[in-house]
Amino acid sequence: MIDRSLSLSAMQEKATEAADFMRLFSTPSRLMLLCHIAQKERSVGEIQEALDFKQPALSQQLGELRQAGVVQTRRESRQVYYSIADDRVAVVMKMLLQVFCSVGPEEAAPAIEPNPAPAAASRPIASGGSFGEMAHWARLENAD
Repeated sequence: MIDRSLSLSAMQEKATEAADFMRLFSTPSRLMLLCHIAQKERSVGEIQEALDFKQPALSQQLGELRQAGVVQTRRESRQVYYSIADDRVAVVMKMLLQVFCSVGPEEAAPAIEPNPAPAAASRPIASGGSFGEMAHWARLENAD
């Protein structure tokens, strides 16, 4: 059930924001990329080798995720490393692993840790919105 204390207009205001955020998970290649990076910081070479992405496709996907503010980079000499910059991505990735990959509390799930940076929860996405109050958009309750 949806929490009825939220007004319909408040949910409508957040719907576009939520849809823009969920679009980041909408292609299998981008989803795999996020899943791989969410487990630990990875260099571009590590990502390309593990996921067998061609360089142009990998650059395009990483660029879109960087522009949306959900990944961040760190340069070490000539290597560029990517990690998750938005705590909400780590939460979504953990949920997706549990739902689609049968990784539950009784199984050993890969460590997916949110970035400790406090500003991540209000990071804007490409369309200019922010997700600071995304958790309040809708709450699911047990129907029992």
